[in-house]
Amino acid sequence: MKPEEYRPYHDLPPVAGVATMDEAMRIGLSIDDCVRRLKRHHWAFRRLHEIFIKHIADEPIYELKMGFSLHAYYCVEHAAAWRQRVAEMREPPLGLDVVPDAALEVFFDEILAAPHTAALVLGIYEHAVPALRAALARHLAETNRLVDHPSCRICRFALIEVEEMETYGAQCVARLVTPAHRAELAPWVALLGRLLAQAGGLDGVAAAVESGAPERQFSGRPHVFARKPRRDERFPDPYNMGVHAEVFLYDEKMPLEPKTLMMYYKRLREIDVPEMMASILAETVGKPWDYTVDMTRQLWDEARHAMMGEVGFVRAGIDWGKYVLVNSTWSLALNTQLSPLERHAVLYYIEQGLMPKTGKRFEWEVGVASGDRFSAMVQDYDWADEVLHARIGRDWYVKEIGDTRKAVDFGDKCWSSVMIDWRSYLEQGLTRHENWWPALYLEWCRVNARTPDPAVLAYHTTYEAARADLQAISASA
Repeated sequence: MKPEEYRPYHDLPPVAGVATMDEAMRIGLSIDDCVRRLKRHHWAFRRLHEIFIKHIADEPIYELKMGFSLHAYYCVEHAAAWRQRVAEMREPPLGLDVVPDAALEVFFDEILAAPHTAALVLGIYEHAVPALRAALARHLAETNRLVDHPSCRICRFALIEVEEMETYGAQCVARLVTPAHRAELAPWVALLGRLLAQAGGLDGVAAAVESGAPERQFSGRPHVFARKPRRDERFPDPYNMGVHAEVFLYDEKMPLEPKTLMMYYKRLREIDVPEMMASILAETVGKPWDYTVDMTRQLWDEARHAMMGEVGFVRAGIDWGKYVLVNSTWSLALNTQLSPLERHAVLYYIEQGLMPKTGKRFEWEVGVASGDRFSAMVQDYDWADEVLHARIGRDWYVKEIGDTRKAVDFGDKCWSSVMIDWRSYLEQGLTRHENWWPALYLEWCRVNARTPDPAVLAYHTTYEAARADLQAISASA
């Protein structure tokens, strides 16, 4: 029988539907060729993850912080999938920490060292991500979809999110990269093209262009991770500590509806958690990749929480950039005063306070009781995420310290050592600690046709009083 004469039973789809018979008979990639490509796919995801992580804190534009947080999570998950696949393919030792090509490494070094936002998004989204998308599509086109089905499946899933990244990035480039930027960066863009050509493309399939040692421009000096968080112009007072959401939230005399506003503020304020967690990931070495996966997942969850607050304000008809002063004192203090392990200790210590009756369950109950279904939904998912984060803390931080009691005590010690000197911010003229709550509340009343409650409008507390109240609440809980 000739191959073209073969018919499956009742003409059912052959080979489980993963390929046509002609495709299944085709000679595709050998194991060695496949593994070489997989390692470069892995390296691209790994380096992109590093680039996103190392620019979350110092990227001032809020939307990009959030986008970088998501894309770091995509990259870490896909890198993990490629690591597992390589391990299945007769490849001990795996060699996944070995640079696959010197020119490819410089290509990513150059993007990491981009001097400003326009260059960064141009390098990531107009060069690295499209090259990765093309490499994944080429793998699918050239391998045998039956014999290499596990790789094909990973490629297909990865392409969904890589294409999403490329679409997002194209919109960012269109809005942030001006003709003047393109003129300024033309020599650098040409260098990126030469580096990819020298590497034989991202997947190494093309004939490599021999041109000696890879040339550097921005990466001539090693990139230095910037710990100090930066914010865009919608955050005009990053030192402001004039509003204390928790005290208002726990005050039984305050009505429920305005408490949802304070919870939206608390969620939006979580911008500083990805900024801080990025510094842990950027400066922690020698951990298993599963650690990086878990911590990046938590980082992305915290970014989601911030956006939940943003959406809550928009849904309530509030221009948060005008009425809400979100500070960055927490991420600034932790990033600049503590070691990566100490930062993780503080994160874990604070998370332990989110589970009792004044924690996440309480916030969910407030959301439900307020009648604001969106607030209730936000707090429901926020609570679930924090349960996951507690598990991540136990798996990585607590095990490193030794036991839960030591972990909590060390976190308490580290948190107590952090100097967030609100008075010095005032004395240095960095802030006036403006009480922005009345203006926000009045705007919410106007938009929602509510009569302002005098007690809510007048609500204010000092920093010292807020600390004392919260300590008393914590002790009673």
